[in-house]
Amino acid sequence: MALVIARSVVDMDVVRDAVERLSPGGDGEAIERSVARSLAPVAREMWLAIARLARRWRERARIADEGLAAAEAIIGAIPDPLIVLDERRRIIRANAQAAGFIHSGSEPRDLAAALRNPAVLAAADAVLSGEAAQIVDFTVTAPVERQLRARLSRITGASGDGAVAVLTLHDITELKRAEQMRADFIANATHELRTPLATLIGFIETLRGPAREDAEARDRFLAIMHGQAARMARLIEDLLSLSRIELNEHVMPKDQVALGPALYEIAETLELRAAERGMSIRLEVPTDLPDVLGDHDELAQVFQNLIENAIKYGRAGSEIAVQAATVRSPARIAGGWDDAVAIAVRDEGEGIPREHLPRLTERFYRVDTARSREMGGTGLGLAIVKHILNRHRGSLDVQSTPGVGSVFTVYLHLHLARSADRAVVGQALD
Repeated sequence: MALVIARSVVDMDVVRDAVERLSPGGDGEAIERSVARSLAPVAREMWLAIARLARRWRERARIADEGLAAAEAIIGAIPDPLIVLDERRRIIRANAQAAGFIHSGSEPRDLAAALRNPAVLAAADAVLSGEAAQIVDFTVTAPVERQLRARLSRITGASGDGAVAVLTLHDITELKRAEQMRADFIANATHELRTPLATLIGFIETLRGPAREDAEARDRFLAIMHGQAARMARLIEDLLSLSRIELNEHVMPKDQVALGPALYEIAETLELRAAERGMSIRLEVPTDLPDVLGDHDELAQVFQNLIENAIKYGRAGSEIAVQAATVRSPARIAGGWDDAVAIAVRDEGEGIPREHLPRLTERFYRVDTARSREMGGTGLGLAIVKHILNRHRGSLDVQSTPGVGSVFTVYLHLHLARSADRAVVGQALD
C-alpha cells in the first residue's frame, strides 16, 4: 500500500509539473506524450483528461487571439477617428486616426479632455444612459477649421474591457462646403436671371401703357430689352454648358487636337470684337507645336473665354498676346507626364488684386460686379474653363499685376505623350 501511495504522490508531482509546462506557446502534444508514458494507468487517464482540456483551452485562446488581432486590424484600418468609451465616459481605446483629437496615455480619461464640445458630450451621456445612437454635427477650429459629424453607438452585450459605446468622427467639411456652394449657386443664378427679367417686364408694361405711341421710346426700350434678353440667353447657355461639362468631368477625352489652327480660328472670330475697342490680337504659335489630348470644341471654348475676357478687361487700344509653347509639365498637372503644351493669354488691363486670384474660377465670382455685368459677363466663364481643364487633367495658372495686366496660362497634356519617339521641344514661355 505504501508503494502505491508513494507512486501516486510521484505521479501527482509529475502531472503538476507538466501542467505548469503547458504554456500556450509551448509544444503541448510532445509534453502530453512524454508524460503519459511515465505515469501509472490511473494517473495516465487523469493526465490525458487534463491534456484534452488544455488543448481545448489552447485552441480557444488561439481563436480569441486571432479574433482580437483581426478586430484591432479592422479598427486600425478604419479611415475615420474611432474612440471606445466605458460607462464612466472614459476613453479606453482609440485608433491611430483619433490621435489628432486625443493625447496618448495608458490611463483612461474623460472624453471631455479630448472633445470639449457640449453637444458631443451630451450625446455621449445620452448613449451611456441607454439610448441606442446619437448623431451630432459640430465644428473644430484647431489646427484648421473643420466640420465634423460625431456618431455615437451603444455596444450591445458584455465587453471584457468595459467598453460601452463607440464614437466615430467623420470629416464633412467638403460636404458642407458643397451644400453651401449649391445654395449660393441657386441664389446667384436666381438673382442673375431675376434682374434682366424684371427689366424686361418693366419695359413691356411701359410699352403697353404710357409709351404705346412713343416711337422714340419704343426703339430705345426695345434695344434695352434685346440686350437684357441676350444677357439671359448667355447665362442660360453658360449654365447648360457648365452642367454638360460637369456631367462628363470624370471622363478624360482621348482625341488628338491641333491647337495652332484652333487658336488662329478663334482669334479671327474675335478680331472684330477686339477692333471695336481699338485692340489687336497677336498670336505666337510655333509651326511645330505638338498636338494635345482633348476635346476640340471644349478647348476652343476655353481659349475663346480667355480671349473674350482679355478683350473685356484689357485697356482700349492695347494688345492681347496669345503665346503657345512646349514646356516641362508643372507638378499640378495630373498624370505625371514630362512635357505639356502651355498657352498663355496676356492682356494689358487694370490687373487683379492678389486677394481675388484664388476665387476667380468660382461660379458667379466677380472682381468688379458692376463692370462685369456692363460688359455682358455672366460670372461663369472662368468656372467653365476650370471644369473643362479638370476634365482634360490640365491646369490653369493666373498671374496678375495691378496696373500692368494679367496672364492666364493653360497647361495641357501632349497627345501620345508617353510615346518614346516623341521629340521634346524645350521651348519656354517668356
